[in-house]
Amino acid sequence: MKLVWLTDLHFETTGLVAGHDPRMRLDAAAEFVSAYLSDADLCLITGDIVETATAGNYAEVANRLAQLPVPLCVVPGNHDDRSLLLQAFSMPGQVMPGFAQYAVETDRAVLMCLDTLVPGEDHGFLCQERLGWVADRLAEARGRPLIVALHHPPAAIGIPVLDADNLRNGAALLDLLSRHDGPVQVLAGHVHRSASVVAGGIPVRTQRAVLYQAPAPVPAWDWDSFAPPQEAPGLGLVTAQQGQITVHDLTFCAYDHGGAVKDPG
Repeated sequence: MKLVWLTDLHFETTGLVAGHDPRMRLDAAAEFVSAYLSDADLCLITGDIVETATAGNYAEVANRLAQLPVPLCVVPGNHDDRSLLLQAFSMPGQVMPGFAQYAVETDRAVLMCLDTLVPGEDHGFLCQERLGWVADRLAEARGRPLIVALHHPPAAIGIPVLDADNLRNGAALLDLLSRHDGPVQVLAGHVHRSASVVAGGIPVRTQRAVLYQAPAPVPAWDWDSFAPPQEAPGLGLVTAQQGQITVHDLTFCAYDHGGAVKDPG
């Protein structure tokens, strides 16, 4: 299984978001994927597909993403609306009724996409029904490499202002995943920065955003002092084969049509 991993598009049909053009950033990511990663099995997007959850924003971002040469797997983030997301995108594999939660299985690996959305809240949570669904899918995975994709990290990644809004019952999810008899890798959005942590014996990885990046943990910052650093956007390349899971962090540039860097930060 080979995945392209995008996160935190924060798409808007007009204007800037945190000083960045979400349409140009998304188009640049799509061009990179089309040029170099068109042989991937799936394109995974770990939430915050839109900045503002409107039907118009979802319609336009779905139209742009439809140009990708790779099938999509999306999960909701705290900026998303579950109903609008389900209307705009088709969910592959075994979909859990009432949620944007599903599994995609191959002989080589299993991709489990989780819906951690709590409407109206920034943090994430998995109810007992969703956790029970995870347990059932784990029983079916039977030793295959398991990639678990969700928006909210299930463990603290060392940036206090962001850790406050992670998956509130992340320990319960990690406990379930620790029972799997094969390799496991958790891929989370929300952080807008590449970071890794091992919690409960499970590796958790966050990825740089398509739109803008969060500041590093040092020096410390809060929302009053927040400003996106001048860093390139990124995406991930995830492969599961021969009993192991590998994650690479890739950068791409956003250019205007004249070839000059229009939005380098």
